[in-house]
Amino acid sequence: MKVLMKVDYGVRALVDLSQRYGRGPVRTAEIAARQSIPEPYLDQILLILRKAGIVASRRGPHGGYILAREPDQITLSMVMSILEESAAPVDCIHGTRECPKSDRCTQQEIWRTVEEKVQQVLAATSIGQLARRQAEREAQPLSYVS
Repeated sequence: MKVLMKVDYGVRALVDLSQRYGRGPVRTAEIAARQSIPEPYLDQILLILRKAGIVASRRGPHGGYILAREPDQITLSMVMSILEESAAPVDCIHGTRECPKSDRCTQQEIWRTVEEKVQQVLAATSIGQLARRQAEREAQPLSYVS
């Protein structure tokens, strides 16, 4: 499964907002700098997430973005469904590509199972969980290989 850059950036931005949850709006430039995301592209992603009700924005000198929901209420499956058309490993699973063998295709069964398992993991993983894992990793001392 390949995750689109838009999804990767969106998740990183949401984790960043989650780590600052409850402390007020965060400027796009700050998120972009911390997460190494091009700011114009981040603006587009946050606009999509705002329209979907995942983040909210405030204008003005103390404006920026905040999460519109609790971090643990935002799952990776929600983010994927908003930012990516389909997470299916192959197009034929949902009938977006015609195939004369689809009614007897054993591969299609396997790919459906793969998609179901991936969706289960995505639905069970929240932005809040990722933010806590990130904080734990950042708190660990760096190990150097000599």
